[in-house]
Amino acid sequence: MDDDAPVIYGIEFQARTLTAQTAETDAIRFIVGTQSLKHDNQVHLIDFDDENNLINKTVFFHHIGEIWHISASPADLNILSTCYNTCVDGKLQTRAAVWRIPRCAEVGEAETGEDAGANPLALDLLCHLESNNQTSTTSSVLWEPMGDGTKVITLADNHLLCWDLKESSTEAVLSNSLSVEGKGQLRFTSGRWSPHHHCCQVATANDTTIRGWDIRTMSQVYCIDNAHGQLVRDLDFNPNKQYCLASCGDDCRVKFWDTRNTTKPMKMLEDHSHWVWSVRYNHAHDQLVLSSSSDSRVILSNMASISSEPFGPAMDEDDEDEEGTSEKRVDEKREPLADSIIATYEEHEDSVYAVEWSSADPWLFASLSYDGRLVINRVPRTVKYNILL
Repeated sequence: MDDDAPVIYGIEFQARTLTAQTAETDAIRFIVGTQSLKHDNQVHLIDFDDENNLINKTVFFHHIGEIWHISASPADLNILSTCYNTCVDGKLQTRAAVWRIPRCAEVGEAETGEDAGANPLALDLLCHLESNNQTSTTSSVLWEPMGDGTKVITLADNHLLCWDLKESSTEAVLSNSLSVEGKGQLRFTSGRWSPHHHCCQVATANDTTIRGWDIRTMSQVYCIDNAHGQLVRDLDFNPNKQYCLASCGDDCRVKFWDTRNTTKPMKMLEDHSHWVWSVRYNHAHDQLVLSSSSDSRVILSNMASISSEPFGPAMDEDDEDEEGTSEKRVDEKREPLADSIIATYEEHEDSVYAVEWSSADPWLFASLSYDGRLVINRVPRTVKYNILL
């Protein structure tokens, strides 16, 4: 089989939530949550065997409702969070909870073959993430990216709530909060915890506005008004450049911002023909950027000009000549690399709501469409070798 051929996994229910298992840096694993109105919903733990191009799966029941957001603990392989719909007093609410994979089916024991997932276990509920005065909609759970898995933020309507998880995540204590006030649509639609600034900053999106918050003082540190012409759907921070932020939205665009100067974006992509739902920087090579859209496509872009290596890999290492002497290689006339579309992936037939890079392999990523199709793809080998050599 061609090493670059996609691998497709079908889920019987509709789905729109996907995350990489961020605490796993050796095996390639993704987690998917389903959205079914008629059946018990499920969480699928996808284990990808890169050598044989095979998918192993373990399925768990999520009895409590449709999953609208899913994320994984950065420290514990077996802990994850979901935002889910539930009916309370005849009203539909979206709540958040922290779960543990059952101990008798912990990560590393994924099933294979036709019987895999035939008799799924239920996830173990550890705690809910909701305050006494919380309103009805929790859109996201954000784990501190570099932490020990004890600090979590939830976005609930126009409130940002900071939680400390205690006693193996079985108790959540509200430590701080803030609210966005003003006119217009103030409900948070998405958020992202910055891996920079000692993990003390979070970016949020509501309507067409992006805001940055310092969670030590719970104060606003930057604001991008009218960041997109329509609703902002997703955010991601460049892992290698601390002031660089990517956003996407219903105006079919992906934009790249310097949070020190928010008057206009550094770059803008207009390659999708419908709403852009997800944007993700590669964790190791920030010139590689993924986006997914309701146009059923995933696009891999090379944003070299605004990356941490705009001139390509550093060329000033010591090289030894034939006589064994050491000499510096310096190119004084190098031009910034050109930005371009690397590849367009069209294996989906429905809206692609999520795309994620693997935490274990920087050259591999997964995308998920609403019809339950999960597709695993790789960065083209020629691009990989150009970056590495």
